[in-house]
Amino acid sequence: MKVFIESYGCTFNQADGQIIAGNLQANDIDIVDNIDEADIVIVNTCYVKLPTEDKMTFRIQKLQKEYPDKKIIVGGCMVEIDPEKLDKIGPDVSWIGPHQLNKSASVVNATYCGDVIRETGFSKESKVCVPKVGDESLIHILQICEGCLGACTFCCTRFARGPLNSYPIADIVGEAQRAIENGACEIQLTAQDTAAFGRDSGEKLSDLIKEVANLKGDFRVRVGMMHPKNILNDVDEIIDAMKHPKVYDFIHLPVQSGSDKVLSEMRRGHTVEQYKGIVSKFKEEIPDVTLATDIIVGYPTESDEDFDETVKLLEEIRPSIIHLSKYQHRKGAISSSLPEIPREIMKKRSKFLSQIKERITERENEELLNSVQKVLVIEKGSKGGYIAKTNSYIPVIIDGVDLGTFVDVKITEATSTYLKSELL
Repeated sequence: MKVFIESYGCTFNQADGQIIAGNLQANDIDIVDNIDEADIVIVNTCYVKLPTEDKMTFRIQKLQKEYPDKKIIVGGCMVEIDPEKLDKIGPDVSWIGPHQLNKSASVVNATYCGDVIRETGFSKESKVCVPKVGDESLIHILQICEGCLGACTFCCTRFARGPLNSYPIADIVGEAQRAIENGACEIQLTAQDTAAFGRDSGEKLSDLIKEVANLKGDFRVRVGMMHPKNILNDVDEIIDAMKHPKVYDFIHLPVQSGSDKVLSEMRRGHTVEQYKGIVSKFKEEIPDVTLATDIIVGYPTESDEDFDETVKLLEEIRPSIIHLSKYQHRKGAISSSLPEIPREIMKKRSKFLSQIKERITERENEELLNSVQKVLVIEKGSKGGYIAKTNSYIPVIIDGVDLGTFVDVKITEATSTYLKSELL
């Protein structure tokens, strides 16, 4: 029996796909890279936005039409968020819920024999120190906890990932050590909210970062998305941990809106001033820090004045990376009961912010022109050359280098998304 797995969405879900593959391989089930060779196809879905939902729906329907002789299994967030729709578009499709990955082999075996098996529901099963099969990447995705403490009105992912479940620091460090010994040179600490880590177990993110960074070897640590309201409890110690030379000077801190009114209506649990205070502390203590943030454009209650506040905030804090999303209703989300603002207004606001985003990020990158940077060569570029990362996690294009090495480069060109360089 041969299985083809395709995973979509965030790094956490990519790691779930690796766990599914590891569970199958541990049970003597072959994983193949070519869908045509497979008896079974597993679609590990993302469901965070409406365009993604449409993509997943189309993909599942297309697979059933193009490969009528192959068995289809669906995993990922769609299983828990929208089982009604999934059952409608694939009545003969088996499911593996994101909390049931340890049952992957049994689902595959039963499906291969013609049964429709649907493993769903929440569990406290750890996703650390379990068999994983990744690609040949030098990046190791390390899930530190699952679920969140939030109640954001626009989010449906929390219905798939459930309440917070932190994994023990000792187990996480053990997996990191094995990954480094096996050649990984970038450890990505990932979760729905890394700042929530340990709030249920009594451990702390700052301690976890330090323990991983203090492992022997030449590598870097990237800390994943942190919810502002949860970083407030440990901000000074997290900053201290991130000063470690092996930790990228990078924070992903989604603000979502520059309006306190909208933030309150989103149930974000933080204010604009609190957010600016966190950013200010990071920039003061780690001057080269790269700030990434997320903005939702056109939340149902966002007025012109609220939007202006978001523009003002972005101009003030100047994030190096800005992820923009036009608001859209999501299955089960509280805000889905509100009327959406006119699409023309949303489109106009999004275009305006996109222009600001490009101007800010290009200006930030241009400040690095002619500077000398120590970079880690992490992957091959899709259009040739290699992609490396600066200590601030900014992508740099370079030629004539070896994967997994640290090299010194001079920055020769800057765009709004990456840098070009020459080897010194």
